[in-house]
Amino acid sequence: MKKNVSRLIAVLHLLLLPVILLAQKGDLKLLDWQPRSQLVVKQTSVMKPKFPVIDIHNHLGELKNTAHYLSEMDKAGVIKCVSLDAYSAGDKYLNHLKASQAVSKDRFLVFFRPDFGRIDEPDFGIKEGKKLEAAVKMGIRGVKIAKELGLIIKDKSGKLVPVDDPRIDPFWEKCGELGIPVLIHVSDPKAFFTPADRYNERYDELGAHPDWSFYGPQFPSKEAILTQRDHIIARHPKTIFIGAHVGNLPEELERVSGWLDKYPNLYVEISARISELGRQPYTARDFLIKYQDRVLFGTDTPCDAAAYRIYYRFLETKDEYIDPSPSHHMQARWMIYGLYLPDEVLEKIYNGNASKILGLYNGGK
Repeated sequence: MKKNVSRLIAVLHLLLLPVILLAQKGDLKLLDWQPRSQLVVKQTSVMKPKFPVIDIHNHLGELKNTAHYLSEMDKAGVIKCVSLDAYSAGDKYLNHLKASQAVSKDRFLVFFRPDFGRIDEPDFGIKEGKKLEAAVKMGIRGVKIAKELGLIIKDKSGKLVPVDDPRIDPFWEKCGELGIPVLIHVSDPKAFFTPADRYNERYDELGAHPDWSFYGPQFPSKEAILTQRDHIIARHPKTIFIGAHVGNLPEELERVSGWLDKYPNLYVEISARISELGRQPYTARDFLIKYQDRVLFGTDTPCDAAAYRIYYRFLETKDEYIDPSPSHHMQARWMIYGLYLPDEVLEKIYNGNASKILGLYNGGK
């Protein structure tokens, strides 16, 4: 009897297979798949945050849009926003300072990007430090290090410049002397250092941006770059370092916790990584509560009220299955879950910790 039933099921399956395949059409590419969830859950609209916000990580280099950025900040309850696009190369930071200050003298904070293209010059670190000191007197309030350091930038010998290159040490020291933070982005998501194959959890993103892949012998490992970063944090204890994107390892919060425990001069910010934090809501909530004095708010998305509101919803509510992509861009196919952080934690992350760090600024004296 069982054999007959099994045979019948097998026959039905063969008969229905063409119908199933026809229904699927068979020509839909994974990159084009945009499923619409049938889940019905609570959706909370958070138009303004519970507390004023300082956005410590943003890119406002499109200077013609500065007034628009301020308007979006006002809509979203953002009192200050940091732009990380003030380049030392070509003295571009001067134009950025001028444009930002023309729109508002206190709402925009501009961070300096050192010119590592001059790394081979004698006393590079000292010279770039002096340039930074002059820039601070003009209004610069911090430093930004982009992922190209340790990953792409090469010196005249053709070798990659490591993050812990001793030629840069005087520059890190100068940052500590001036009382300004270094927001440092080194490496990238773990998936970007693995093959873009069927096992890659961010296959969609790499498919859309293949140049974001750092997999291959031509690149150092993510682990090597993070180790280099740790060296400079340890060597310069009087300099405040802010690890961009949850220290660039939100996939392993236990390790980030270890760094925060080990290095009292290290902070982290959450920009463009709520997609990672929100898929591990229990662990992320515990992490943010435990390290509430060491975490800053950031978005990495040019000021947009709708994007800010995704962050607020994530941090403040118990909402489930939130689509994080409007906060930055689609980073993976998963949804995230709200953390409903306590008010005292929210206030520190939204503005308290940033205010404390920025308050270390000594006016360039």
